[in-house]
Amino acid sequence: MSIKAKPFIKWVGGKGQLIEQLKTKLPADFDNWEDATYIEPFVGGGAMLFYMLQHYPNIKRAVINDINTDLTDCYKTVRDDVERLIKSLNDIQTQYFALTNIDAKREMFLKVRERYNEKKLDPIENTTKFFFLNRTCFNGLYRVNKKGLFNVPYGKYKQPLICDEETLRADSELLKRVDILSGDFERTLDYAQGKTLFYFDPPYRPLSGTSCFNDYTKESFNDTSQIRLKEFCDTVVAEGYDFMLSNSDSKGKNEQGNFFQTLYADYHIERVMASRNVNANADKRGKITELLIHNYAKTASSLNNNKKELVIFHNASEQQAYA
Repeated sequence: MSIKAKPFIKWVGGKGQLIEQLKTKLPADFDNWEDATYIEPFVGGGAMLFYMLQHYPNIKRAVINDINTDLTDCYKTVRDDVERLIKSLNDIQTQYFALTNIDAKREMFLKVRERYNEKKLDPIENTTKFFFLNRTCFNGLYRVNKKGLFNVPYGKYKQPLICDEETLRADSELLKRVDILSGDFERTLDYAQGKTLFYFDPPYRPLSGTSCFNDYTKESFNDTSQIRLKEFCDTVVAEGYDFMLSNSDSKGKNEQGNFFQTLYADYHIERVMASRNVNANADKRGKITELLIHNYAKTASSLNNNKKELVIFHNASEQQAYA
């Protein structure tokens, strides 16, 4: 039995738990698109990427991007130099496992974090330390301060799997089909051609003033950035392409939270259920709703059992027009 490709890192907001819902919201005829192009301008952990490439052979071209160059360098290293990476990861895993108490492990974590923050490492060392910190820091969180320095505390994991050789090799093979970019999301439009689907999974808009887990680069993704992303979606549609976008549902916490409903009023807005697992307070974890926004009317779910898809209408005239 062959090993399936899957995310090689833990990533806050990763879409692995939502794949079953997201796949039903793809364009209804997506599997019939010929020579499809698939683009993720905010790749993150890549759960949707790995799913799409393994389930839709009609995707002939895939492009991923992220402003976090350490993350995109990880993808490039896994794709282009996986055997050397595996050896390096096994070495650091052996070193960590050999330490006999949690204080020694914490000390190693802090030394690795300090070295990683020097930002003058070759791709193998940088990616090795990225993996190590991802597996041993608190909740697998990736967060940096305003200087761009990784500042997540130690997570007290005794024997985390740092090197998953089989997954890395499967991922490397799949990523050979992928163009990997590093930079602003708008540049990805240059890579669209023919039938193209963009899937946007940007840093989520915080649900409260204390939500601070979206700063995974020194450049904060604020409301101005969210508005710029919406305008980019308008450009994507004007160019004849399709998009699907995920973001937080402020309406679920605040009945007056209409930021996205207003911003994306011209598009189809739905809600999906997700689990929130990253919070120091266990009482604040649990099920929440997230928004899923797209420009096409018919989704894959509309073909299942002849059920009408769930769409949130913004006014009576829109509902009548849809009917």
